[in-house]
Amino acid sequence: MTKIQILGTGCPKCKKLTENAESAAKDLGIEYELEKITQINDIMAMGVMLTPALAIDGEVEATGKVLSPEDIKTMLA
Repeated sequence: MTKIQILGTGCPKCKKLTENAESAAKDLGIEYELEKITQINDIMAMGVMLTPALAIDGEVEATGKVLSPEDIKTMLA
């Protein structure tokens, strides 16, 4: 099972990134677990200074931007 983590405080961009990540995972038909990391100390502990950020299986893949579902599919594949 793939673990998708959205790092952000819950702003509109964070919500959009969450929607896009779920859409990408569903389109690929993969089993996934979605975790939202909203505590600033936890976000910084992962080395992220710009939100929203996306991590897949514990590896930060992108920071400071809302990725499209197509971009996220590439990272998940």
